[in-house]
Amino acid sequence: MVESQAVVVPPAGATIFLVATVTPGHEDTVRGLLEDVAGLRRSVAYRAPEDLLTCVVGIGSAVWDRLFTGPRPRGLHPFVELTGEHHRAPSTPGDLLFHLRARRTDLCFELARLLTERLRGAVTVVDEVHAFRYFDERDLLGFVDGSENPQGRPAHESVFIGEEDPDFRGGSYVTVQKYLHDLPAWQALPDDEQAKVIGRTKAANVELPDGAKPADSHVALTTITGEDGGERKIVRENMPFGTVGEGEFGTYFIGYARTPDVTEQMLRNMFLGEGRATHDRILDFSTAITGCLFHVPTADFLDDLPAAPGSLEPGGPGGDRS
Repeated sequence: MVESQAVVVPPAGATIFLVATVTPGHEDTVRGLLEDVAGLRRSVAYRAPEDLLTCVVGIGSAVWDRLFTGPRPRGLHPFVELTGEHHRAPSTPGDLLFHLRARRTDLCFELARLLTERLRGAVTVVDEVHAFRYFDERDLLGFVDGSENPQGRPAHESVFIGEEDPDFRGGSYVTVQKYLHDLPAWQALPDDEQAKVIGRTKAANVELPDGAKPADSHVALTTITGEDGGERKIVRENMPFGTVGEGEFGTYFIGYARTPDVTEQMLRNMFLGEGRATHDRILDFSTAITGCLFHVPTADFLDDLPAAPGSLEPGGPGGDRS
């Protein structure tokens, strides 16, 4: 049985997102760290097991072939930049993602410190976000975020790769974007107008009926239906962040999915429009400043990495690893 990384977990009280690029010539250092991530997490989590420290590692397209021989995950490619009539989703550098979650900030901080200490000189941290739970799972716009996430078996079916890519069964894909909010402009809207932008009521977190939900609302444009008529889901683990002295307020979007196709369709709808909507109205108040796509390998993959390029070692998904 394949052991996946801890992608589907209860909501966290604290999160740190680290995105890094790998310095050429230091791939062996990165491989050594990837094999030790699980042990480092256990070392920190042992101090407070009840606070549920987890670490998910994602690996980007540009660095994959520098780290491993053998096949690539079928859906792994660079984040697709989108330029619409009104808004843009940029593609930004990112070879590694570390998604750290716990009930307490200190556990995330200590693990982040250990990871970056091991990688010093081998990577450049290009984005670091310390995020937090805000009241009852709300974002800084005041709306509950992630309430439509699938639960239980449907969540696993939405997130984890199956037999469509057997070499990477049990892995996942994760898309991340950092959004900054124009809070003064947002707060100038009455609550009923904010609800129309989101497609849900603010206080009760109830989705607006179809007749009252605008075509350009966030909910309308991010509801994706498959060929069978069923809704295609992702698992969002979004978290708010901010720096009050600098007036920076944002949401770190992070969406896990079995295939990046679903998230990419959501983003196309948001930035390029769909039907009567030219774009998602939330983008009039929230600006995307980063965009990366990563493959999330299984825990088994990280424990026993495929051979490095140029190495004679056996291994790799589907290879002789006996």
